[in-house]
Amino acid sequence: MSIMRRVRDITVANLNERLEKAEDPVRLIDQFLWSTREEIIQAERLHQQYLGHSNHLKAQWLQAEQQKEKREQQALTALKAGEEQLARIALHEKTTSEERSNQYRELYEQSRQNTMDLEDQLREMRSEYQLVYDKREYYAARMESLRLQQRMNARYTEGGQAGGIQPGSMFRRLEDRIGDMEMEAKSLHDLRRMGKEFITEAGNQVQSVIERELQQLKKKLEKEGWSS
Repeated sequence: MSIMRRVRDITVANLNERLEKAEDPVRLIDQFLWSTREEIIQAERLHQQYLGHSNHLKAQWLQAEQQKEKREQQALTALKAGEEQLARIALHEKTTSEERSNQYRELYEQSRQNTMDLEDQLREMRSEYQLVYDKREYYAARMESLRLQQRMNARYTEGGQAGGIQPGSMFRRLEDRIGDMEMEAKSLHDLRRMGKEFITEAGNQVQSVIERELQQLKKKLEKEGWSS
């Protein structure tokens, strides 16, 4: 695992832990997005440097390979001409070129592998950034809805109406917290509705008693011979 990958894991782990305690998760998510964006920019610069370095190593490798083949052909030409000493010199230079070719090929392959690893990390960070950004938009909207609902509940407690707050793999525990708050807001709303229904029902019962007593008074007057 690369150093960059370890740093990323630590960052995400800290975000998980801090989200559970955050009063304002959206602000914490914004800090994480800013930090991740900076890391993406640095990784993109490093990727460009790796690409340039890999291209340079590949050019050195291919140049040494061409030199090796050229010296081999020169050795064959010298042998055909009966110049064994020249052939030996050409073969010696071929061996040197072959050694350089192997060295540069090994460096190029290592650099290419590092470039591919960095590309994978870049894809992962960009995907992570987009995922958290999308979540941030959702939780920002959800928190605003809950804040408004909380203010409405506070107004009702003082003689007004009812309200709520908040959001977070990373967001699972945060979901539980928000769910509890939503249940509380709904309970207050249901209690208020039940209170109104109780007042209406009580009023109907009082009205029924009054009507019943009125009818009894009418019957009493009729027995006494009084008619309206």
